[in-house]
Amino acid sequence: MKTKVVSALFSLLALIFSAVNAFGDDLPEIKKRGVLRHLGVPYANFVTGSGDGFSVELIQGFAEHLGVKYEFVQTSWPTVIQDLSGKMVRPMGDDVDILGNAPIKGDIIATGLTVLTWRKKIIDFSTPTFPTQMWLLARADSSLQPIKSTGDAAKDIKMVKAMLKGRSVLGVADTCLDPHLYGIEKSGGNVMFFQGKLNELSPAVIKGEAETCIYEVPDALNALKRWPGKLKVIGPLSGKQAMGCGFRKSCPELRTAFNQYLEQSRRDGTYLHLVDKYYEDVVVYFPGFF
Repeated sequence: MKTKVVSALFSLLALIFSAVNAFGDDLPEIKKRGVLRHLGVPYANFVTGSGDGFSVELIQGFAEHLGVKYEFVQTSWPTVIQDLSGKMVRPMGDDVDILGNAPIKGDIIATGLTVLTWRKKIIDFSTPTFPTQMWLLARADSSLQPIKSTGDAAKDIKMVKAMLKGRSVLGVADTCLDPHLYGIEKSGGNVMFFQGKLNELSPAVIKGEAETCIYEVPDALNALKRWPGKLKVIGPLSGKQAMGCGFRKSCPELRTAFNQYLEQSRRDGTYLHLVDKYYEDVVVYFPGFF
C-alpha cells in the first residue's frame, strides 16, 4: 500500500510539473505544434491592443517564415517574464529572486522589452530590435527647461539630475521606468510610483499627478504626438539602450532562427517599413542604429 501511495504521489507531481511546463518548446517542437505564441503587452505602438503594432507585425512575419500559425497571447508587465520562463521572479536591482514555478504561456516576448541586467539572468535576448533611452518628460507649463545637449551622454544626464531637487518624478516600479534605476532619490527628486497602465502615464502627468515622469524614447515620441503642446522633453536619464525579443534559455534554436529572420528583414526592407509605419521620427534620434 505504501509503495502504491508513493507511486501515485510521484505520478501526481509529474503531472503538475508537466502542466506547469506545458509547451516550453524549442524550434522543432514549435514547428511540430504548428503555432508560435507571441507574448505581448499593449505598449507604445509595439503592441497597440487593436491587433497590430510593430512587434505584432514583426512576429507575424517570423511565424510565416517558420511556416507556422501566429497566436497572440496578451500578458502584463508584472508577469511577462514568468509567462515565458515558467519562473516567478522578483527584480532586486541588477539581480533577481526566483520565487517558484509558473505556467509557461508563450514562446517569444516581443513588446518593446528593454534589455536589463536582471532580465538577462532569466531569459535570453535576440539581437537588438529597437533602440531606446530613458528621458525625463515634464508638463509643458513646468518651470523646468530642456537642457542643451553637450554631445556627451554622461554630462547631459548629470545636468538633468541636477534639476530634480524637490521635483516630483513619476515612474513604474520593477520596470525599466523604475526611478531607483536612475538614482532619482539621490538627486533629490521626490519619487512617485504610478499604479495604472503605462499608456496612462502621460495623462497622469498632464492632469498634475506629478510634474515629471520617466519615459522610454518610443513611448515618449508617441506621447508628444498624441498630446501636442502638453509635454516637453527635459533630457536623458540614461545612456542609449536596446530593446530585444525574449526567449527561454532552453530555446537556442528558436532564438537563432529569429536572429536570422531579423537580419533578412533588415536586408529586404521589411524591418525599415515597419519602423517608418509605427515610429517615423525615431530615425532622427538614432540614425546610427537604422
